[in-house]
Amino acid sequence: MILSVIRSACGNVALRIHHARHGSRVSGLPLRRCQPADASLGRLAVRAASAATSGSTGAKLADDFRKQSRKRDGADFDRALRDAVHRTKEPMVALQRRNPTVQPLLAIIQVGEDDSLLELNKKIAGKVGLNVTQICLAKDRSEDEIVEEVLKLNEDPGVHGVYLHLPPASLTSRVLDALKPEKDIDGITYLNMGRLVQGDPNKSFVPPVASAVMDLLQEHDSPLEGRTVLMIGAEGPLGVALQCLLERRGMAALKTHSNFKNLQRQVMEADAVVLLGADDLNIPPSWIRPGAAVIRREPTQEGGDSGMSSMSGLAYLTAAYRIQNVVHSSGRKLQEQQHWPWRLRGLKLQPLTPVPSDIEISRAQTPKAVEQLAEEIGLLPEELETYGRSKAKVRLSLLDRLQTQPDGKYVLVAGITPTPLGEGKSTVTIGLVQALSAHLKLNSFACLRQPSQGPTFGVKGGAAGGGYAQVIPMEEFNLHLTGDIHAVTAANNLVAAAIDARMLHEATQSDKALYSRLVPSVNGVRRFAPIQVARLHRLGINKSDPASLTPQEVSSFVRLDINPSKITWQRVVDTNDRFLRKITVGQASTEKGQIRETGFDIAVASEIMAILALADSLEDMKRRLARMVVGTSRSGQPVTAEDLGVSGALAVLMKDAIKPTLMQTLEGSPVFVHAGPFANIAHGNSSVLADKLALKLVGRDGFVVTEAGFGADIGMEKFFNIKCRTSGLRPSVVVLVATVRALKMHGGGPNVSAGAPLPREYIDENLALVKGGCLSNLRKQIEIAHLFRVPVVVALNVFKTDTQPEIDLVCQLAKECGASDAVPCHHWAQGGRGSLELAQAVKAASSRPNNFQFLYDIELPILEKIRAIAQKVYGAEDIELSTEAIDKINYYDQQGFGCLPICMAKTHLSLSHMPAKKGAPTGFILPIRDVRASIGAGFIYPLVGTMSTMPGLPTRPCFYDIDLDPFTEEITGLF
Repeated sequence: MILSVIRSACGNVALRIHHARHGSRVSGLPLRRCQPADASLGRLAVRAASAATSGSTGAKLADDFRKQSRKRDGADFDRALRDAVHRTKEPMVALQRRNPTVQPLLAIIQVGEDDSLLELNKKIAGKVGLNVTQICLAKDRSEDEIVEEVLKLNEDPGVHGVYLHLPPASLTSRVLDALKPEKDIDGITYLNMGRLVQGDPNKSFVPPVASAVMDLLQEHDSPLEGRTVLMIGAEGPLGVALQCLLERRGMAALKTHSNFKNLQRQVMEADAVVLLGADDLNIPPSWIRPGAAVIRREPTQEGGDSGMSSMSGLAYLTAAYRIQNVVHSSGRKLQEQQHWPWRLRGLKLQPLTPVPSDIEISRAQTPKAVEQLAEEIGLLPEELETYGRSKAKVRLSLLDRLQTQPDGKYVLVAGITPTPLGEGKSTVTIGLVQALSAHLKLNSFACLRQPSQGPTFGVKGGAAGGGYAQVIPMEEFNLHLTGDIHAVTAANNLVAAAIDARMLHEATQSDKALYSRLVPSVNGVRRFAPIQVARLHRLGINKSDPASLTPQEVSSFVRLDINPSKITWQRVVDTNDRFLRKITVGQASTEKGQIRETGFDIAVASEIMAILALADSLEDMKRRLARMVVGTSRSGQPVTAEDLGVSGALAVLMKDAIKPTLMQTLEGSPVFVHAGPFANIAHGNSSVLADKLALKLVGRDGFVVTEAGFGADIGMEKFFNIKCRTSGLRPSVVVLVATVRALKMHGGGPNVSAGAPLPREYIDENLALVKGGCLSNLRKQIEIAHLFRVPVVVALNVFKTDTQPEIDLVCQLAKECGASDAVPCHHWAQGGRGSLELAQAVKAASSRPNNFQFLYDIELPILEKIRAIAQKVYGAEDIELSTEAIDKINYYDQQGFGCLPICMAKTHLSLSHMPAKKGAPTGFILPIRDVRASIGAGFIYPLVGTMSTMPGLPTRPCFYDIDLDPFTEEITGLF
């Protein structure tokens, strides 16, 4: 493979030496692996030959020739070295101007502890401002040991170049293959050599000796073009590189060996002779034609690895070019870390009619390897943690790398009040991104929540989209993914276990016994854990010696004194299990009477899931986990996860879950899947981090499309007032999803029962019902978006039962109600092409300035913030608080939690608290039966009416249709 590349790029590489006339190409032996050409560099001399001397060809004459060349060539070397150093200083200065923290580093791996090579390279590096380090291996080192050192340097981001100063026998295929080409600054790897001969200087490295030889040839008086250069003993990467460089400069490169029988004639015909083999040194000066340049490697000095102790020769010039390659490597790395245009390859769709099932469509498309997708959108290999072939975690270091990159446009997909007929926000989100990226060729990213397995096996099914607008593979998307929800479950239940265990131990032990167990003596030394020091400080105890605490301080420290009736923390499971809504724990005799009532929530309702969605860094997540309030002490003080000593362990459980998961759509567009809080009992949006990463990746002119759960009154309101307040991000446009069928229901259509045939009103054309839904619910949802001063584009998700007059009426009335535009969408049946009109409308709307504002001032009292949402968003006349809710609000105010935003827990089926009230009800009083706080997540959540945090299974759940083929391992029945 390499040999064929070299033949096409550098002329014919023959398998044996052959005779050649003056000016013709003579190629040497076939390529073989060899040590870097200067691994035993010795000294080199360059000279222009004078007139022919007498015929003596003895050793004395050859010795005189070498001595003369040394005297005459000092100025050439000095000038070439100064120029090379100067040419390296300029990019170094530019590099550090761009990033002052960059400090290029050359690492040398060598055998033995001779420092001569290190000192030589350090001397040149010091002139440039570059660092050099050395790894010395034993002379009996194994191949495994060499590879291990190479791999370490590969993964060290502080190392920008690796020089393998090793004997030829140690430079095996395995060693060369282990070295990353981007750090191979001596150009000895096959990939670097191939790039060089193909003429790709931006990705390859020229061997430093080859650069030095070319430099010295240019110092010669006569012009280079048309000249003949005879290379003697030039083998391996150095010979190939030098031959290519000479031929690109218009010279004829002849390659031979000193034992060639016609050597004298070839030397006498050459305009320049380059002697690179240790056995090529006894060429009589009488063979050199007048005016010819001679570049010679001299024998290494006895007793040294490389003879570098000499202050003359090509060694310093070679070192200068090696340092130059390190600077170039560092510059390339810095350039690589900048944002660059996407090279996204779309996946072709061939939509069928009728449209097959979602899982059949998903399985018919072959996704790109996730590594390929990552490269196409500008992710670096070290920023990716793959989970199989089609999904990967993305590291948060991306935010640091692209911190100066402008954000793209931020698009939110919301919907009208949902109905059992479905609106299709996920399909619209995916179809829009496919249209923007695959068809309009704009950098675009979808950011979606991870679906809970509760709805997947319950009623709703999966959440990967549908038809020809899906995330693929949809089975992996809907089931487990990368385990984030399982991590949330484990972390949440660890807190629950810690609460019950702490209450048991406090109830059954004295202060002294508790203290001795909480702060044990290890090897005769007692010390507080860091998390315990933090608790001491909160208690106002500024002591570090466990023996110095007073009995009262010990008691305060060891006793959380949790009030069992005031515990707000529940266990979670990612299954719809109604019989876990209320349970009794502690009934075993081993729990010594510590019986209490508690319950389970569904995992996505956990505060830890909300924290995952709102945290903007690992450090922020740790702080939020620490300040989660799990209950109240008998004295009325909040008890936190940090008080329990568990917050550090929670961060460990969540350390991988905080990284968004990269997937793709059916048309190869990128998708981040991250976090999955419910919208009716939490804030209902994917993670802040996924949005921030995507906004940096798409760049200034790109688009990030994210989805808010349920209707605009719930998911969108929380997106603006909670998520945007936390992230600091500002939306560009809202896409409001509606369907003709859902609008008919809001316009007065009959109720729909699961499994029952659709009433005729939803199948036949009915413009009156459509109009009623548009002028009630659709109008109200557009008005809600305008409260935040964000433009609205209505996306009508078209079903096959919709008629053209119904479609036209919805689009017309939506614009009359204040939408910037309203367009029909056919992505379910056509993929991205079916959403091109929506993509163009979103692009136009996002280019208009908007004056985004929050609905309420965060400093308002809790009561007034609740009232603002109830009246302005839901259309309520006022609110009514239970006695318990009033007491809770007063308590939160006393604890300093009053300045948190509000996250209403309300039915998603109506703008009101009454699920049966469709359209846009008004004049109702919104009942607030309780008010709770998620202090770690950072919001207060009032409970409106009766809200369950644990769904139940219907009579016929989705799992009846889900199955696995034991032979093909294919899943059936998911939708």
